[in-house]
Amino acid sequence: MKICALCGKEVGADKYFSRKSVCPACGGDLHICLNCRFYSETAHNKCLEPKAEHQRSRDKANFCDYFVFAEGRSSSSASSKADALKKLDDLFKK
Repeated sequence: MKICALCGKEVGADKYFSRKSVCPACGGDLHICLNCRFYSETAHNKCLEPKAEHQRSRDKANFCDYFVFAEGRSSSSASSKADALKKLDDLFKK
């Protein structure tokens, strides 16, 4: 299951979609770092692929040859952070 990192909706993209492909729900680019399986907030250059070139914008289409659409991400990074902060707040509320 492929999920758009920008809106969190399921995307019906196949393995060989174009760099110009957009999400049918939000119209955002799909060939972006945020949708890649190698994207990581904690990695150097925010990418786990050491040979990948630095990308200035993580939410705009790019020409990265190492892009692989991430499978099973259920929500965008922004909502994941919000969920984590809520859980942390709930943990310490009494």
